[in-house]
Amino acid sequence: MKPFLICLLVSISVFSQGQKDSIASLKIDALLILKDTIKHTAKKEFYSDQDLKMIDSLLVAEKLNSALIDTLEYVINDKDIIDNSRQALTSDLLKIRLAVLNENTPFNLAYNPALEKVINSYLVHRKKYYPALMAKAKYYFPMFEQHLDQYDIPLEMKYLSIVESALKPRARSGMGASGLWQFMYGTGKEFDLKVSSYVDERYDPVKATIAACKYLSQLYTIFGDWDLALAAYNSGPGNVRKAIKRSGGYRNYWNIRPYLPRETAGYVPAFYATMYIFEYAEEHNIYSDLPKFFNFQTDTVHVKRTISFDQISEIIDVDEKVLAHLNPSYKLDIIPFLKDKNYAVRLPSSKIVAFLDKEEELYALATADDAKREKPLPKYFEMDKRIRYKVKSGDYLGKIANKFGVRVSSIKSWNRMKSSNLKIGQRLYIYPKKLP
Repeated sequence: MKPFLICLLVSISVFSQGQKDSIASLKIDALLILKDTIKHTAKKEFYSDQDLKMIDSLLVAEKLNSALIDTLEYVINDKDIIDNSRQALTSDLLKIRLAVLNENTPFNLAYNPALEKVINSYLVHRKKYYPALMAKAKYYFPMFEQHLDQYDIPLEMKYLSIVESALKPRARSGMGASGLWQFMYGTGKEFDLKVSSYVDERYDPVKATIAACKYLSQLYTIFGDWDLALAAYNSGPGNVRKAIKRSGGYRNYWNIRPYLPRETAGYVPAFYATMYIFEYAEEHNIYSDLPKFFNFQTDTVHVKRTISFDQISEIIDVDEKVLAHLNPSYKLDIIPFLKDKNYAVRLPSSKIVAFLDKEEELYALATADDAKREKPLPKYFEMDKRIRYKVKSGDYLGKIANKFGVRVSSIKSWNRMKSSNLKIGQRLYIYPKKLP
C-alpha cells in the first residue's frame, strides 16, 4: 500500500475514535481535499482505481458511522453519486418492483432515472450498513407504527426516521436539529417537546414520534399529498409552496424538485430508496443483524427521587450503555425528580423486578452520594446576614460588639480598620450573632 494511503488510513482511524467536533470537522474537510487531490493525480497514474475505491469506501464509512457527522449525510445528492456504471439491478426490474410498491402505498413511487441512480448507489456503496440499520429498526419500527396508525399516517413513513437520523436517538445535526425525527428547538417546542438542562424530549423516541405524527398530519392537511408533506418536513412548507409556484403550479414532487433547496431535492429520493431497500432486502441478500433489544423486551418504572445511570447500574447490575441506549432523553445520564413531572426509567424487562425490590437501596445510595458532595462552608452563609450599622454619639467598638454579640476584632476585620477610632455617622459592616 502506498505511504500516502497508510497515512490516510491512520488519520481516519484516529478520527473514528471520537475526537472533538472541531478536530473531526477539520479532518473530514482535509480528507475531502485529499480525495479531490488524489483524483487529479490519478490521471497521472500515481494511484490505481482500486486505491481510489478504497478511499471512497473509507469516506462513506465515516459519514455513515460517526456521531460527529451531520445525520443528513445519509441523504445522497445527485452530484455525490459515484460510479454510476455499476448497477445492483436493471431498470426493467426496478420498474416492476416500484409498481408493486406503488400499489400498496399512498406515496407516488413511479420510476424515475434519478431515483434509480440513488437506489443503485445505496445498494452498491452502502449495502453493508443496512443489516445494522435493520436491527435498530426491529426495536424502533413497532413503536413508530403504533403512533403512525393512531394518527392515520401511512406506516411507510417510519422510513423517514432513517433518512433523518439513521435511527440514532441522540443524533444532532450541524444546524441543531436533534433526535430520531430531527426537530429544531423551536419546532419541537411548538409540538410540546420540552427541553431543560436535564431532559431533551426531542431525544425521547416515543414523545418525538408523537410530535412528528402531529407535524406530518398538519403538512398533509396543507398539501393533500404525502410526497409534498415529506418535502415540507425537510425544508418547511414555505419552500414547497414557492417551488409549486415557480414550477408553474405543478404538485407532483418530481415536477417541483428542480425548484426545491438542494438538500430537499435529495431527501425524498433517499426516502423512496430506503423504502425500496427495506421492502426488497432479501432479494438483494440483505439480512438484519440481531437487535440488542426488541421494544417488547423493555418496560418503564417511575422514579421517586433524582438518580443517575451509574447508581442504577451499581444496584441492579445493568450496563450504563444499555441505560443510555434505552433512555436517550436524559442529557446528563441523570433522571431528575420533580413533583409535577413523572420521569421514568426504561429498563430491560428482566430488570424491572430487581429495580422494584432494590428501589429503597438505590435511593439510599443516591442520598449517600449527595451527602459526599462538597457543601458551602458555614462562614459563607454569614454573608446573607450582613447589616450596615451607623455609628451614633457615645458608640465605641466594645459597646457595638456587645450589642450584636460579636468580637471587637471581628468588627475591625470585617471593616478593615487599623485602629479602634470611630466617627459619628460612620458605616460599619456587622455579621450579628444576636439582634439588639
